[in-house]
Amino acid sequence: MKKKEFKVAEDATLLEFLQRNMPDSSRNNVKELLAHSVYVDGRRSTRFDHRLYPGMTVTVERNSGKERLRPSDLDIVYEDRHLFVINKHYGLLSYSKHVGDKTVITELNTYLEASGQHCHAHIVHRLDRDTSGLLIVSKSKDVSRKFEEDWKGSVYDRRYVAVVWGSIVPSKGVIRSWLTDGKYCVLSSVTDNGGKLAVTHYEEKGRSKCYSLVELKLDTGRRNQIRVHLREMGHPVVHDPMYGYKEDRAPINRLALHAFRLCFIHPITGKRLAFETPLPSEFRQLMDISGDKEVIESDGESVRNNL
Repeated sequence: MKKKEFKVAEDATLLEFLQRNMPDSSRNNVKELLAHSVYVDGRRSTRFDHRLYPGMTVTVERNSGKERLRPSDLDIVYEDRHLFVINKHYGLLSYSKHVGDKTVITELNTYLEASGQHCHAHIVHRLDRDTSGLLIVSKSKDVSRKFEEDWKGSVYDRRYVAVVWGSIVPSKGVIRSWLTDGKYCVLSSVTDNGGKLAVTHYEEKGRSKCYSLVELKLDTGRRNQIRVHLREMGHPVVHDPMYGYKEDRAPINRLALHAFRLCFIHPITGKRLAFETPLPSEFRQLMDISGDKEVIESDGESVRNNL
């Protein structure tokens, strides 16, 4: 695999940037690279109009035929004979009962078939369609079942990062409420109303004029838990059409929520595996963070904006 990295010095679209930095490649060749082999800050991008800002890093990989089989709407971070760890892009469903829907499972099954692997993908846990980040997907029902039998014992650290409206006071704390499924969305109550208890730990990690960068860790994994809890605090996630502000004018076209850390004990080998992904470039844009700045401090170690 041949790899080239370019540092962005001025605002541009991705296509313009590639053409300027690869003058020996024709427009059609650049478009072919965009379809398979271009990454912005470590995350694959196929959009010719992807906005670039100073400090970002664009990587071009000239992949082999086998590598081109990999799905375009998710990144395979880790793979062995038993499971995947993938970085799901926003806008992709984790799973759907409706035939024809594009999901993590359909994308991975296509990849498994094309690469000659005689197995199928099975969902282990999910992220909302518009939440990006790390997921475990197994290659057998047996592996999925092992996670289900001891989820809390297997997954020992799982964290999210979000950009929310306003400055959070206090900057660190715990949110507890009981969640129930309403007709259109999840409802929250501070007293036990027969719903499911949800517990979210939060800590502000950065602040700009309009927004705060927040790290979140869940004791429970309820549907829409983070989005509901942050709304209840009065600091909804940026660009949340269901639980956010109706007049959300943030310059970002996605939900600002990302599952950045996933650590677990492999159910077959017993090895402890730990994975982290970079802060999405759109989040850095909102927070005005440069590409190499340390933005999250956790357990005494900093998480930088690269793998």
